[in-house]
Amino acid sequence: MMDTILSYCLYFGVHYTVDHATLNRWVIKYSPLIALAAKKNKRAVATSWRMDETYIKVKGEWVYLYRAVDKQGDTVDFMLSEKRDEAAATLFFKQAINNNGFPTKVVMDKSGANFVGLETINVLLMLAGIISFVEIVQVKYLNNIVEQDHRFIKKITKPMMGFNAFYSAKATIAGIETAHMIRKGQLSDENIPAYQQFMALAG
Repeated sequence: MMDTILSYCLYFGVHYTVDHATLNRWVIKYSPLIALAAKKNKRAVATSWRMDETYIKVKGEWVYLYRAVDKQGDTVDFMLSEKRDEAAATLFFKQAINNNGFPTKVVMDKSGANFVGLETINVLLMLAGIISFVEIVQVKYLNNIVEQDHRFIKKITKPMMGFNAFYSAKATIAGIETAHMIRKGQLSDENIPAYQQFMALAG
Protein backbone atom coordinates (compact mmCIF):
# COMPACT_ATOMS: atom_id res chain seq x y z
CA MET A 1 0.00 0.00 0.00
CA MET A 2 1.20 3.50 -0.81
CA ASP A 3 1.31 5.85 2.15
CA THR A 4 1.25 9.59 2.57
CA ILE A 5 4.97 10.37 2.69
CA LEU A 6 5.58 8.33 -0.44
CA SER A 7 2.56 10.03 -1.99
CA TYR A 8 4.21 13.40 -1.29
CA CYS A 9 7.31 12.18 -3.09
CA LEU A 10 5.29 11.05 -6.12
CA TYR A 11 3.16 14.18 -6.07
CA PHE A 12 6.12 16.53 -6.03
CA GLY A 13 8.26 14.40 -8.35
CA VAL A 14 10.82 13.43 -5.69
CA HIS A 15 12.15 9.86 -5.60
CA TYR A 16 13.52 8.14 -2.53
CA THR A 17 14.12 4.56 -1.45
CA VAL A 18 12.21 4.24 1.82
CA ASP A 19 10.93 1.26 3.79
CA HIS A 20 7.14 1.08 3.43
CA ALA A 21 6.49 -0.22 6.94
CA THR A 22 8.31 2.76 8.42
CA LEU A 23 6.44 5.17 6.16
CA ASN A 24 3.13 3.57 7.08
CA ARG A 25 3.80 4.18 10.78
CA TRP A 26 4.74 7.79 10.04
CA VAL A 27 1.65 8.49 8.01
CA ILE A 28 -0.77 7.09 10.57
CA LYS A 29 0.85 9.11 13.35
CA TYR A 30 1.74 12.40 11.65
CA SER A 31 -0.35 12.89 8.52
CA PRO A 32 -3.60 13.83 10.32
CA LEU A 33 -1.69 16.39 12.41
CA ILE A 34 -0.08 17.92 9.33
CA ALA A 35 -3.45 18.04 7.54
CA LEU A 36 -5.01 19.77 10.54
CA ALA A 37 -2.25 22.38 10.53
CA ALA A 38 -2.81 22.91 6.80
CA LYS A 39 -6.53 23.48 7.27
CA LYS A 40 -5.83 26.07 9.95
CA ASN A 41 -3.17 27.88 7.94
CA LYS A 42 -4.60 27.89 4.42
CA ARG A 43 -5.88 31.13 2.95
CA ALA A 44 -9.55 31.99 3.36
CA VAL A 45 -11.82 30.40 0.79
CA ALA A 46 -14.65 32.11 -1.10
CA THR A 47 -18.20 31.79 0.24
CA SER A 48 -19.50 30.03 -2.89
CA TRP A 49 -18.70 26.31 -2.59
CA ARG A 50 -18.88 23.28 -4.92
CA MET A 51 -19.49 20.05 -3.01
CA ASP A 52 -19.42 16.42 -4.18
CA GLU A 53 -18.20 13.00 -3.12
CA THR A 54 -15.97 10.47 -4.85
CA TYR A 55 -15.10 6.84 -4.13
CA ILE A 56 -12.13 5.14 -2.49
CA LYS A 57 -11.78 1.36 -2.06
CA VAL A 58 -11.02 0.02 1.43
CA LYS A 59 -10.82 -3.74 2.09
CA GLY A 60 -12.51 -4.35 -1.25
CA GLU A 61 -15.46 -2.09 -0.42
CA TRP A 62 -16.21 1.44 -1.60
CA VAL A 63 -16.12 4.26 0.94
CA TYR A 64 -16.86 7.89 0.26
CA LEU A 65 -14.58 10.90 0.15
CA TYR A 66 -16.64 14.06 0.70
CA ARG A 67 -14.94 17.12 -0.75
CA ALA A 68 -15.68 20.79 -1.36
CA VAL A 69 -13.83 23.48 -3.28
CA ASP A 70 -14.69 27.13 -3.69
CA LYS A 71 -15.54 28.84 -6.97
CA GLN A 72 -11.83 29.41 -7.67
CA GLY A 73 -11.04 25.74 -7.11
CA ASP A 74 -9.36 26.12 -3.70
CA THR A 75 -9.92 23.21 -1.34
CA VAL A 76 -12.53 24.01 1.32
CA ASP A 77 -12.54 20.71 3.21
CA PHE A 78 -12.58 16.92 2.87
CA MET A 79 -13.84 13.98 4.92
CA LEU A 80 -13.65 10.22 4.41
CA SER A 81 -16.81 8.36 5.42
CA GLU A 82 -17.80 4.71 5.48
CA LYS A 83 -21.35 5.71 4.58
CA ARG A 84 -22.97 7.98 2.01
CA ASP A 85 -26.12 9.26 3.67
CA GLU A 86 -27.74 12.27 5.30
CA ALA A 87 -25.80 11.87 8.55
CA ALA A 88 -22.45 11.77 6.74
CA ALA A 89 -23.35 14.80 4.60
CA THR A 90 -24.46 16.77 7.66
CA LEU A 91 -21.24 15.89 9.48
CA PHE A 92 -19.19 17.02 6.49
CA PHE A 93 -20.97 20.36 6.28
CA LYS A 94 -20.57 20.94 10.02
CA GLN A 95 -16.84 20.20 9.75
CA ALA A 96 -16.40 22.43 6.70
CA ILE A 97 -18.28 25.31 8.33
CA ASN A 98 -16.35 24.95 11.58
CA ASN A 99 -13.10 25.18 9.63
CA ASN A 100 -14.07 27.87 7.12
CA GLY A 101 -17.12 29.80 8.29
CA PHE A 102 -20.54 29.81 6.64
CA PRO A 103 -20.87 29.77 2.86
CA THR A 104 -23.50 31.89 1.17
CA LYS A 105 -24.09 29.25 -1.50
CA VAL A 106 -23.30 25.56 -2.03
CA VAL A 107 -23.56 23.99 -5.48
CA MET A 108 -24.07 20.22 -5.57
CA ASP A 109 -25.47 17.50 -7.81
CA LYS A 110 -28.92 15.95 -7.42
CA SER A 111 -27.92 13.89 -4.36
CA GLY A 112 -30.86 13.84 -1.96
CA ALA A 113 -28.66 13.00 1.01
CA ASN A 114 -26.38 15.99 0.43
CA PHE A 115 -29.36 18.29 -0.03
CA VAL A 116 -30.98 17.14 3.22
CA GLY A 117 -27.63 17.39 5.02
CA LEU A 118 -27.33 21.06 4.11
CA GLU A 119 -31.01 21.65 4.83
CA THR A 120 -30.29 20.35 8.33
CA ILE A 121 -27.68 23.09 8.68
CA ASN A 122 -30.25 25.67 7.58
CA VAL A 123 -32.75 24.34 10.15
CA LEU A 124 -30.11 24.68 12.86
CA LEU A 125 -29.49 28.27 11.75
CA MET A 126 -33.21 28.97 11.96
CA LEU A 127 -33.44 27.47 15.44
CA ALA A 128 -30.50 29.64 16.48
CA GLY A 129 -32.40 32.72 15.31
CA ILE A 130 -30.15 33.35 12.32
CA ILE A 131 -32.13 34.48 9.29
CA SER A 132 -29.30 34.19 6.75
CA PHE A 133 -29.49 30.72 5.22
CA VAL A 134 -27.14 28.85 2.91
CA GLU A 135 -28.44 28.85 -0.66
CA ILE A 136 -28.55 25.34 -2.14
CA VAL A 137 -28.08 25.02 -5.90
CA GLN A 138 -28.48 21.56 -7.47
CA VAL A 139 -27.13 21.92 -10.99
CA LYS A 140 -24.72 19.20 -12.05
CA TYR A 141 -22.79 21.09 -14.73
CA LEU A 142 -21.98 23.88 -12.25
CA ASN A 143 -20.18 21.24 -10.19
CA ASN A 144 -17.53 20.62 -12.85
CA ILE A 145 -14.92 22.45 -10.77
CA VAL A 146 -15.02 19.96 -7.90
CA GLU A 147 -15.40 16.97 -10.23
CA GLN A 148 -12.27 18.04 -12.10
CA ASP A 149 -10.50 18.55 -8.77
CA HIS A 150 -11.30 14.94 -7.81
CA ARG A 151 -8.99 13.83 -10.62
CA PHE A 152 -5.88 15.06 -8.84
CA ILE A 153 -6.75 12.96 -5.79
CA LYS A 154 -7.73 9.90 -7.83
CA LYS A 155 -4.48 10.15 -9.80
CA ILE A 156 -2.60 9.38 -6.58
CA THR A 157 -5.02 6.88 -5.01
CA LYS A 158 -5.78 4.81 -8.13
CA PRO A 159 -2.33 3.12 -8.38
CA MET A 160 -2.66 2.05 -4.73
CA MET A 161 -5.33 -0.50 -5.68
CA GLY A 162 -7.26 0.17 -2.48
CA PHE A 163 -6.44 0.29 1.24
CA ASN A 164 -6.40 -2.45 3.87
CA ALA A 165 -7.89 -0.36 6.69
CA PHE A 166 -10.13 2.68 6.98
CA TYR A 167 -7.84 4.51 9.42
CA SER A 168 -4.84 4.19 7.09
CA ALA A 169 -6.94 5.34 4.12
CA LYS A 170 -8.11 8.34 6.11
CA ALA A 171 -4.56 9.29 7.12
CA THR A 172 -3.15 8.78 3.63
CA ILE A 173 -5.85 10.87 1.97
CA ALA A 174 -5.31 13.63 4.53
CA GLY A 175 -1.70 13.81 3.37
CA ILE A 176 -2.61 13.73 -0.32
CA GLU A 177 -5.16 16.51 0.17
CA THR A 178 -2.55 18.59 2.02
CA ALA A 179 -0.07 18.12 -0.83
CA HIS A 180 -2.80 19.18 -3.25
CA MET A 181 -3.46 22.37 -1.27
CA ILE A 182 0.25 23.15 -1.33
CA ARG A 183 0.33 22.68 -5.09
CA LYS A 184 -2.61 25.08 -5.42
CA GLY A 185 -0.72 27.70 -3.43
CA GLN A 186 -3.29 27.79 -0.64
CA LEU A 187 -0.73 27.77 2.16
CA SER A 188 1.51 30.59 1.03
CA ASP A 189 1.06 33.83 -0.91
CA GLU A 190 4.77 33.86 -1.64
CA ASN A 191 6.73 31.74 -4.10
CA ILE A 192 7.98 29.33 -1.44
CA PRO A 193 9.01 25.84 -2.65
CA ALA A 194 6.48 23.13 -1.87
CA TYR A 195 8.88 21.08 0.26
CA GLN A 196 9.55 24.11 2.48
CA GLN A 197 5.82 24.63 2.98
CA PHE A 198 5.47 20.99 3.96
CA MET A 199 8.40 21.25 6.38
CA ALA A 200 6.81 24.32 7.98
CA LEU A 201 3.61 22.33 8.60
CA ALA A 202 5.52 19.33 9.93
CA GLY A 203 7.67 21.48 12.19
